[in-house]
Amino acid sequence: MLNDQNFSVEIKIKEFSYNQEVLFKNFNFILKSGEWSCLLGGSGVGKTTLLRCFAGLQTGYGNIEVSCSDGGQLGTRISYMAQNDLLFPWLTALENITIGNKLRGQRIDEEKGLYYLNLVGLLKNKYDLPDKLSGGMRQRIALARTLMENRQIVLMDEPFSNLDTITKLKMQDLASELLKTSTVLIVTHDPMEAIRLGNRVYVLYERPCRLKQPIKIDKNKPRQITDTNLLELHAQLLNQLSFEQNNGLET
Repeated sequence: MLNDQNFSVEIKIKEFSYNQEVLFKNFNFILKSGEWSCLLGGSGVGKTTLLRCFAGLQTGYGNIEVSCSDGGQLGTRISYMAQNDLLFPWLTALENITIGNKLRGQRIDEEKGLYYLNLVGLLKNKYDLPDKLSGGMRQRIALARTLMENRQIVLMDEPFSNLDTITKLKMQDLASELLKTSTVLIVTHDPMEAIRLGNRVYVLYERPCRLKQPIKIDKNKPRQITDTNLLELHAQLLNQLSFEQNNGLET
């Protein structure tokens, strides 16, 4: 894992368009080493697009540059968890978690895969195909796959959205612990989730997109939802989101 506090990942978008609409123009965003950056905003504002731009998966037209401050390449450093679980329907839960080994031509580490299955509470489902699993269970499989990759830079798009409240809190705690030295960008629609997990919480707004000044949180994470300071930050973030939506953002 990265431990250089001066390390950063930066995206510079001179211009990016999709369906003949300019989404980003003269847009810069920096992710700092070992921090969780959480990104919120109205539906359709461009959060997922920005995540995909970081990952090099964007579909559209534009001038995008993503770079590491140490000059290294992003390719083998990034793990990307999409909104959809992207499980292979013909593979078991265990095979889906260890698919990275197979795609890279490595020895399939079933023992490690079982360890991560157990962490997300699905060890008994190791041989089940995706169509036998609920949406929440599938999302936990996708999360386990992401955690098993153990990458330096982790991009996650609403990774806990299909989970019930208690399971969501448990999975947030698990991801926070296992990715505590990673550089993480998470897209979420849940302000409390962002306040619990983020070191910096951003609101994306307008078109072309801009970023609000981040809410910076120095406390260790994951943070308890009963923390009164957390509730104050939650209210501050809700005010930011409400102001932007009341000024013309899609919702």
